[in-house]
Amino acid sequence: MSRTSSSELNPAQRRRAELASNLAEVRGRIAAACAAAGRDAGEVTLIAITKTKPASDVMLLTELGVTDFGENRDDEAAPKAAACTGLPITWHFVGQLQSRKASSVASYADVVHSVDRPRLVRALGAAARAAGRELTCLVQVSLDGDPERGGVAPGGVTQLAQAVAAEPGLRLGGVMAMAPLGLPPADAFAPLSSCSAAVRSVSASAAIVSAGMSGDLEPAISAGATHVRIGTALLGGREPPVR
Repeated sequence: MSRTSSSELNPAQRRRAELASNLAEVRGRIAAACAAAGRDAGEVTLIAITKTKPASDVMLLTELGVTDFGENRDDEAAPKAAACTGLPITWHFVGQLQSRKASSVASYADVVHSVDRPRLVRALGAAARAAGRELTCLVQVSLDGDPERGGVAPGGVTQLAQAVAAEPGLRLGGVMAMAPLGLPPADAFAPLSSCSAAVRSVSASAAIVSAGMSGDLEPAISAGATHVRIGTALLGGREPPVR
């Protein structure tokens, strides 16, 4: 029996094949990075960042075994999550979040990575309680002090973690960070270990370390990342934002 050529596949089949190939490559990179760091690849969760991509891509990736998906804009994430209702998905909100959007995000997100101020803690707690849900929240740490990228300074991590842990409806999950721009990859995530330790001093189970994207997942895993947020390497180049 001859193999089906790519030209004989319909668009959905071609996209599935493309995603499968990309997924295998990304998983290979994760496995290699874990081996180099003396870690088990099972310790690292792949979060597929599907911003600007259609819900159909989410559905195809779930068929391929991906269970964790991330979005950074509520206006895009909310309808996408609704379109994928019933699928075995953990939704991660990874972008900067305005307090006024907390109610919407709390209706579908399971994990919020970008908690960086007390006002947002209170807004998410109120929204979670109103929705009858519990949200896992990560303290976003600023490793470069750039306010445009969000995050609390390392010195403020413990206090913010305590606020999350004390807020009904929220569960303290760990830390999130983005690599500082312009630093060598090996140095980019160096402060993460102490920030994670600070959060775990508040709650020993708050062991998530969300760090690393398509271009820097290897140094992030070397620095202890438990969750990597992969967009371009998995889904291809970005389309213009959904409006």
